[in-house]
Amino acid sequence: MYKQVIVVRKDLKMSKGKLAAQACHASVHAFERARWGLIEKWEKEGAKKVVLAAESEKEIEELHKRAKEKRIPCFLVKDAGLTELKPGTITALGLGPDREEKIDEVTGHLKPL
Repeated sequence: MYKQVIVVRKDLKMSKGKLAAQACHASVHAFERARWGLIEKWEKEGAKKVVLAAESEKEIEELHKRAKEKRIPCFLVKDAGLTELKPGTITALGLGPDREEKIDEVTGHLKPL
């Protein structure tokens, strides 16, 4: 089984639209970093995506570090600062697609957004 996980910072209190845009950035850019073989398997299974909540910038940075150590395709989103947030604010993290159990080693403790 394969999936993609998007982790969004809960502490920022982003508007729904802003949150959706940041989750999309995380999804697309993590996807771009995945190997084609993983993408094909993930899409064949229905392209499962899960959105989870992180409590803080520190937590999302630690998740990013662990994902990179496990060689999970990932992307840390830093906002451009054009609307609600200061430039460079870390808002979201995209992981995968990759094997579900591999991603769960990093994000399995998080709650759904």
